[in-house]
Order: sequence, then structure tokens, then C-alpha cells
Amino acid sequence: MPRAHRLTIAAALAAFLSSTVAASAAECGGDLATFFAGVKAEAAASGASASAIDATLAGAQIDQKVLGRDRAQGVFKQTFQEFSKRTVSQARLDIGRQKMKQYAEVFGRAESEFGVPAGVIAAFWAMETDFGAVQGDFNTRNALVTLSHDCRRPELFRPQLMALITMVEHGDVDPASNTGAWAGEIGQVQMLPKDIVAFGIDGDGDGHVNVKKSSPDAILTAAKFIEHLGFTRGEPWIQEITVPDNLPWEKTGFDSGLTAADWFALGVTPRDGNTRFGALHASIVLPQGRKGPAFLTYPNFGIYLEWNQSFIYTTSAAYFATRLMGAEPYLKGNPEQGLSDEEMKALQTKLQGLGYDVGKIDGILGAGTRTAIQKEQQRLGIPADGWPTPALLSAL
Repeated sequence: MPRAHRLTIAAALAAFLSSTVAASAAECGGDLATFFAGVKAEAAASGASASAIDATLAGAQIDQKVLGRDRAQGVFKQTFQEFSKRTVSQARLDIGRQKMKQYAEVFGRAESEFGVPAGVIAAFWAMETDFGAVQGDFNTRNALVTLSHDCRRPELFRPQLMALITMVEHGDVDPASNTGAWAGEIGQVQMLPKDIVAFGIDGDGDGHVNVKKSSPDAILTAAKFIEHLGFTRGEPWIQEITVPDNLPWEKTGFDSGLTAADWFALGVTPRDGNTRFGALHASIVLPQGRKGPAFLTYPNFGIYLEWNQSFIYTTSAAYFATRLMGAEPYLKGNPEQGLSDEEMKALQTKLQGLGYDVGKIDGILGAGTRTAIQKEQQRLGIPADGWPTPALLSAL
């Protein structure tokens, strides 16, 4: 997220956010009828018709199952190899290639208009809903009403409820029957209403944007959204590599400050032999340390981190896209033994005691924990590849 560079800017931003959150909090919770009255007034002030507002909110109710999911969100505790083996299966690759052939004209339009290759879109399509087969069974209106009324994060979900009213206004969704994910995502690539309104494209020419039932609509809407996230036409996003034993491991991880050519000069070798993008900034990611799979990530990898902040999900999705575009399966290598959930929590506790910001002690190998691990590995004279091992835990 963007950060202020001066204290005065930071103070002003903090004051603004504080007032915004306070205003949002005042509009959440309490009597449901009063809450609906506030939503109706806000939607009307934004230009929505009374008929669209009433149609959206008629019969809306709080869904306790949504609140349960929100309070107990699942997290990725699998290793990269475990997760990618499950998600990037041969069956999914076969279906993905068949879909790319079936909708070749639509994918061609996506690339020509927005610069996003078919494999990138198809991989998200597979990862999110198994190509539309599993889109979620929560009523979207009730999910967004529930999360907007709940005072935990209303500032995130109330705008999505307003966008849903806009979709109803356009005749693109039936609020009584539309289903999706518990957090309000809709359709074959699971996008939030606000993004669908902003980037929606009628790909099949029926006059509506229906990302739930129309694959052309979903494909082109996803392409426009991915372009908006910063995808640069004609550039790679991830590339499998082999690495030498004497690589300066402390330079690996995101924000290396090096170019791909710098890495090649240090002995890094692309498995596909492609060194055409040497001038681009690039970082090496080692999902399971220096002895496991290794990848070079380029600026376009940033769109994956915008889509989903889980390192394991993003790396798997990016790898999936390369496989759909013809890349070979990654080399598994022989990763060092990792840590159990309880051992990871113990490691995080030790790192926190040393003054590192690892966030919540949750057993998750997130960005803060990886950074702390690398710094301690370097201090201890251990190859600083960011991978937690029993040896590191013992050394600490």
C-alpha cells in the first residue's frame, strides 16, 4: 500500500482515515431498518433509481454463515509444492487448454485490446472457480448487506453494496437469486461488484455484463481489470530458473534492486533459455528455499500480488499461467525440511522477541516472517534464502 513520505502527510492521512472510519462506523450496526434507510439515502444521492434500490434490498437479511466465514478465514499453510500440485493438476491444464481453444477469438481480443495473454486469464479462471464450475452459493446481496452492516470492515463492503445496486440498475444481476462467494465476489473469475461495474465488458453482445453465466463477459472483464492492475503488454511475469550454489542468497526475495541481466551474470539460468528481458527489474523467489523450485519474477508479477496477497497462491497462479502457455513442469529439487505449524509459531515468537515485525503469530510464512528469517540467517552465517528450517530454529 502507498506510504506517506513526510510526517505532515502521514498525520493528515491518519486524520482523514480516522474520520472516514468513524463515519463508516456510525452507519453500521444497530437496527437493520435504520441501516437500510441509510443505504437507500446514500444510493439515491449517488443517482440510483428508487426501483433499483428497492429491488436490491427487498428481502435482504443478515447471513450468520457469512459472519462465521469472515471471523474464521482460512489461510494457506501448505508448502508451494503441496498447493501447486493440487491446483495445477494435469486435468486442469487439459481443461484450460481446451477452454483457450474454445474461446480463442475472445482470448485473442483480450490480448489485442488489453495486452493480457490467454494463459494469465485462464489460470485465474481455473484457480478461482474451476472454469466457472464452483462459483459459491452465498446470496450476494445478503453477503454484502451482512458485511456492510457488521462494524468490523464496513468501509470495505458498503461501496460494494452500492455497486451491486448499480448492477441491478443495469439489469446485469438478479439480487434475489444471484450467488457467489461469502465476501461478495461474483462470477467465473470472482470479482467484486465495484470492479465489475468499473471494468465490465459485454463480451457476447447481449447488452449486459454477466460474469457469472457468460464466459466471454468474464474473460474480457478479467482482462481489463488485470490491465488496470498494471500488467504490461509483451512482458513476462514469472520464469523458472536454476540457481548456482554460490548465489548471494541475501539478495533473493522481492525488491532485489537487480535486473534479470544482473542475475544471469551471477550464474542464474532460465530453464526456457529466454534471456530477452534482461533489462527488466527482476527478483528471485524461492518458495521452499534454495534447494527447491526457483523462479525469477518480473514487474508483471505485481498484478498477482494485487489479486491475492498469499505468496503461495500468487506463485502457483503465475506458474499455472506459464504452464498453459507451454512451459515445462518445475524442477522439484530436494527442499530442506520445513517446520510444523507449532514450530513456525515458535520461530515467529523468537523473531518477534528479537525485534522483528512478523505480524500475528499464526504459523504463516508471510512476507514479514520471510524477511526476518533472511536477516537472521545472514547474521548466523546460514545461506539467507528465507526458508525456515529446524536448524534455524535451533540456532535461535
